[in-house]
Amino acid sequence: MQFQLNTDANIQGDDRLAEVAETIVTSSLRHLTSRLTRIEVHLADENAAKGGADDIVCTIEARPEGMQPQTVTHADANVESALRGGAKKIRALLDSEFGKLSRR
Repeated sequence: MQFQLNTDANIQGDDRLAEVAETIVTSSLRHLTSRLTRIEVHLADENAAKGGADDIVCTIEARPEGMQPQTVTHADANVESALRGGAKKIRALLDSEFGKLSRR
């Protein structure tokens, strides 16, 4: 499974952030990694330097084998919280989608 992190100009996407993002997201999806070809994480700061509540937006796109890409978005106050919330949402979505397939 490939992992890719993208950030906007307001979030510094260094190696440390990439490692943290990969750890958070892949640990949440550990039970599904054999069924996924790629995970893309996009982080954006909507308000830039202005600050504000829930201004960090995390969009996660998962690409399951043989299925259409699945995407979720989560906004939170800081990068780590946004990543954790997004990882929780993508896990729930993928568990639901794979569960539907197994019932067929």
